[in-house]
Amino acid sequence: MSAPIIPCDRKPLPPGFLDEVRAVVGERLQTGEAIRLQHGSSETHFDPVLPDAVAFVRSTEEVAALVKICVAGGVPIVAFGAGTSLEGNITPVRGGLTIDLGEMNAIIEVNQEDFDCTVQAGVRREQLNEYLRDQGLFFPIDPGANATIGGMASTRASGTNAVRYGTMREAILSLRVVTPEGKIIRTARRARKSAAGYDLTRLMIGAEGTLGIITEITLRLHGIPEAISSAVCSFETLKGAVDTVVQSIQIGVPVARIEILDDMQMKASNAYSKLDYPELTTLMFEFHGSERYVQEQVETVKEIAGYNGGSEFRWSNLPEERNRLWKARHEAYYASINQRPGSLGWSTDVCVPISRLAECIVETKADLAQASVPSTIVGHVGDGNFHVIFAIDPNRPEEMHEVEAINDKLVARALAMDGTCTGEHGIGLGKQQFLVDELGDAVDMMRLIKRAIDPQDLFNPGKIFQL
Repeated sequence: MSAPIIPCDRKPLPPGFLDEVRAVVGERLQTGEAIRLQHGSSETHFDPVLPDAVAFVRSTEEVAALVKICVAGGVPIVAFGAGTSLEGNITPVRGGLTIDLGEMNAIIEVNQEDFDCTVQAGVRREQLNEYLRDQGLFFPIDPGANATIGGMASTRASGTNAVRYGTMREAILSLRVVTPEGKIIRTARRARKSAAGYDLTRLMIGAEGTLGIITEITLRLHGIPEAISSAVCSFETLKGAVDTVVQSIQIGVPVARIEILDDMQMKASNAYSKLDYPELTTLMFEFHGSERYVQEQVETVKEIAGYNGGSEFRWSNLPEERNRLWKARHEAYYASINQRPGSLGWSTDVCVPISRLAECIVETKADLAQASVPSTIVGHVGDGNFHVIFAIDPNRPEEMHEVEAINDKLVARALAMDGTCTGEHGIGLGKQQFLVDELGDAVDMMRLIKRAIDPQDLFNPGKIFQL
């Protein structure tokens, strides 16, 4: 059992529709059940819903042609990248056509002197950084999964580096988008600032494909730091770890990454990723800059950690050691649900002001101590964002209800602290009522925008809010 899909009317495809689509993409139109299941399933606890067909596109012009066919026939459209979203963001609840942009994976240009690049939506973040490495540049947004850049833009992703480099909102300069009219628009130029009209770039970032299909993205880049050092520090108390994060941020230490893993997550990660760290609440740090500047950051944070009961730092300075450390962090979700093989995963996603972080995590940990479902805590605590990962037995529906109640309480706690129900996963199917609780009448303005741009409600219908 999993969380119910929000019901939407599903209509059969109009006569001749598949022939029209096939005329655009040829054999790249797929209707087999296995492909449809792959494009209708989620990384987390939502039931699969299959699209009627999947079209693999290779150009913006093909996307525009397919949009015109869908709009003329009243067929719902869902854009698909890597399928790594966690809130049912790409579930085709009304069937229709899923447009897979994974083959649009060209890096169009890199402007080294301007520290930016333009890529197609299907480019993966690891692919981009491998391409940029020899030019001394890197793209810092790291949500963990090897997601597509288009998907990261659509969900306003962030991840481990956000505390220093920001989220996709700060990383994107311009977008190329296919609108529900089938037009191809560019939302901005490459200039680092502009006051030219409405900020359509920001409107599309985080819209989850409900207002248009992003096909190209122009991104800010950064120079690869002269020195990178990673460290791990364990704490006897959860509060000591969180206080170290808050105090480091408050005095202005520009730490690139600060990740927290509670004692249960460390136990799971040690087993899954073959590590040997103490099974205590642990912080993972990464410092970027010149050799001297990194050393200054390290000494400051070590002093703060020691004051809060932290252990000696364990260093991972060599690239292969750092990669192994962060690979373990990126595998935290799978490590957590692997505690119960065959379980369903559910990852929460609240974010609170940094001054309320310790209070929020400590109260949440107390709730988890009373729960029957195994769970861990992991998060990008440098910006106040953390996740509870539950491993739910699919044969015990009462566990799903228990987790729903815990999540409801967690979100209510975060909103009471002037936080948000979603730091980086988006709304999708899972957080629609929480969005109303969080923003109230502002959601009505979102509905007005949706109706104006997509009057037939064909672009990823049923997501973010109900019309």
